[in-house]
Amino acid sequence: MAEEKDKIFGSYSEKVMDHFLHPRNCGEIPDASGIGTVGNVICGDVMRMYIKVENSIIVDAKFKTMGCGAAIATSSMVTEMVKGKTVEEALQISNRAVAEALGGLPPIKIHCSVLAEQALRSALADYYKKIGKDPSAFEPRPDTHEH
Repeated sequence: MAEEKDKIFGSYSEKVMDHFLHPRNCGEIPDASGIGTVGNVICGDVMRMYIKVENSIIVDAKFKTMGCGAAIATSSMVTEMVKGKTVEEALQISNRAVAEALGGLPPIKIHCSVLAEQALRSALADYYKKIGKDPSAFEPRPDTHEH
């Protein structure tokens, strides 16, 4: 049984598998401060992130993801990473940090961590729009993304 599991999931870390099989923070936040949606239904991975901000602190984060195990794991991890952070601290969370927090991702799945970062940044931009601030600080940072 262990050999069969290794053949199927061998390239994923235990943390990736844990967040895939037991994702944290699935769902929606009905009164979300910001909502971000990224991805493409045609190619497969779509992430929607919800954040709740109180006094500039992200007090809750949830996600809904349609995609592979790595997409679900990166969505789950980024919601864990962002809780309790200020909006400015959340802005510093990169796809590399998400992948590292999961113990790494196979090169072919790095795009999932990029989508997780982009979903977070999209939700933060939506929050900024709602409070009347310039959301341009939350535009994707192509120079930091690994593909």
